[in-house]
Amino acid sequence: TPTSFALPSPTSKQYTVTMARLTILLVALVAAMATAFAPVPLSRTVSSTALNGQTRVEVKVGEGEPIESALRRFKREVNKSGHLMDLRSKRYFENSQDRKKRKIVQARIRKRLERMQARRLRQRRS
Repeated sequence: TPTSFALPSPTSKQYTVTMARLTILLVALVAAMATAFAPVPLSRTVSSTALNGQTRVEVKVGEGEPIESALRRFKREVNKSGHLMDLRSKRYFENSQDRKKRKIVQARIRKRLERMQARRLRQRRS
């Protein structure tokens, strides 16, 4: 059954109170819509925090800089921070033997890079 709403006669006090309440409701509704659709100022900082809160990547957005270039710089900083690689490696369970093998391979790669950098420094000096 549909609900019907009938206003009291225009000369009664109840009519005046009802109209006042409807007016207040209408003003509140318009004010809420105006703030809901108002443009929100963009934050000028793009940042990310790792799950444990230790890694923080932050990129300052320049005045008039397109958001695409800021996002590109943000992605580059996230890749440089390395916590995404850490999250990817923790996606699946890794037993102690596999972890040991992975650490050995990582150490081998790290040592090789250190040797290459040291060789480059020696070549620049001489």
